[in-house]
Amino acid sequence: MAIDDDDDDGGGGLGAVAIPIEGEDDAPKVKGKRRLIIILIAVLILASIGGGLYFTGMLKKFMPQKPAEKTEVKADEKSEEKPSEKPAAPSEVYVDLDEFLVNLDSQGKQQTFLKMTVTLVVPSADAVKDIQAKMPRIRDSFQVYLRELRVDDLQGSAGLYRLREDLLLRLNKIMYPIKINDILFKSILVQ
Repeated sequence: MAIDDDDDDGGGGLGAVAIPIEGEDDAPKVKGKRRLIIILIAVLILASIGGGLYFTGMLKKFMPQKPAEKTEVKADEKSEEKPSEKPAAPSEVYVDLDEFLVNLDSQGKQQTFLKMTVTLVVPSADAVKDIQAKMPRIRDSFQVYLRELRVDDLQGSAGLYRLREDLLLRLNKIMYPIKINDILFKSILVQ
């Protein structure tokens, strides 16, 4: 047997077999993947910055503005065409209701009273006449509902929100087809 001294493997003179180390051949693939990930991240960052500038309106400062087109109207055309008018916003009318004073459901404990003053927000002045005509039904509906409430039902802003929504629902049932926009509380006292 001949011993090959040319190999510097330090393995006792036996013929060395080249064993590939993991990752040596994959190094170009890993570098390519890293570059691709970095490029994708950079594109995403730039896109998010651009989107943020666009949606906040800051991008408009840097964009050239188109000059407004001037339209010439002859004197004859002015009389024939009416300028486009914006529809007038519906005016709201406020209707004050009389004060409500009811005994709350105290479940056999000390009597508790609710004193409440509200204002209705109606879409037009025409609805005021209908409200006045149906006032006995409105008062009756409110009284029946309020007498069933407990003190716990009126606690916090959530309780007042539920009270507003329930009263508004009952009111819109009575006033149908007229829609009452909102109920505003002027005063609420639980005693």
